[in-house]
Amino acid sequence: QVQLVESGGGSVQAGGSLRLSCAASGRTVSRYAMGWFRQAPGKEREFVAVVSRSGGNTYYRDSVKGRFTISRDDAKDTVYLQMSSLKPEDTAIYYCAAKYTWDFGSYYSRAVDYNYWGQGTQVTVSS
Repeated sequence: QVQLVESGGGSVQAGGSLRLSCAASGRTVSRYAMGWFRQAPGKEREFVAVVSRSGGNTYYRDSVKGRFTISRDDAKDTVYLQMSSLKPEDTAIYYCAAKYTWDFGSYYSRAVDYNYWGQGTQVTVSS
């Protein structure tokens, strides 16, 4: 069992930056691919970014490429999402998720693939 707790959300103006953190407990995240998803009001949850178990592969949704960076620190059992050049359309609740995998290089963009989820952290970007 893995417990995930997100932090770092808040309110910023367009063009600003935030860094989200996802702290894991219960089991080391080193056995998991880690992803970030988000859900805006009235919309379905959508994939944002993922980092493979090895940390060597990352994948982003097109709308955040070049603005968001996902990273992991397995020594701290923490995953990060650095968000820059934020836009109002980035406003959502951001969720961290863990996918158990034997494969060090694979990454996953479907929510159904993930085994554990955090409670989410709100990000609000004003214009």
